[in-house]
Amino acid sequence: VEFLYCDLASMKSIRQFVQRFRAKNCPLHVLVNNAGVMMVPERKTEDGFEEHFGLNYLGHFLLTNLLLDTLKQSGTHSHNARIITVSSATHYVGKLHLNDLQSRCSYSPHGAYAQSKLALVLFTYQLQHLLTANGSHVTANVVDPGVVNTELYKHVCWVVKVVKWMTAWLFFKTPEEGASTSIYAAVSPEMEGAGGCYLYNEERTKSADIAYDEELQRRLWTESCKMVGIFDESSRVP
Repeated sequence: VEFLYCDLASMKSIRQFVQRFRAKNCPLHVLVNNAGVMMVPERKTEDGFEEHFGLNYLGHFLLTNLLLDTLKQSGTHSHNARIITVSSATHYVGKLHLNDLQSRCSYSPHGAYAQSKLALVLFTYQLQHLLTANGSHVTANVVDPGVVNTELYKHVCWVVKVVKWMTAWLFFKTPEEGASTSIYAAVSPEMEGAGGCYLYNEERTKSADIAYDEELQRRLWTESCKMVGIFDESSRVP
């Protein structure tokens, strides 16, 4: 195991990380996008993005795109490279506000979190579309880990914290259990060559209806490219 520092809330840090990783000339067979914050008070990343959207979504969007060439070079016909992005069941109630992705008009911690998790599902589906269109030996899937007993809940209100403390042993998954579906997506032979799936408890299931809106997927992708300052590859794909 080797650790390389990367702050997903900083576009500069992400670019520096990718440079350091590429300098090692290592293949990249699996990328798991799992960083995140939840229900934080209204605040911005160093790049001026609302923190949920900037860290949970845009950070992973940029990181994945900057590593795509390495992933494509690493995948083969019989062993695709795999991209796994961790979303949440919260995406089912999320709404994507294309005219206000930064939640400037009306900030809600829950709404901003849900939007970032919906954006990750839309991103995964559009990414798989682009990978398929380019004939790349890379697959992209999105995972719902379930309700997991981690420090992610440190910003929820005290009532929820008390309930969590009292019921975690009964209703919450351990971190190991929460990681199981991501590991399944990363290494299971059953997932070889399968992309564009939403996985929960190691099974393919249906995501929110809005996530299948191809026009919304394209518009979010294009806007995201503008926000992080990269070329929009989707403009080349019909």
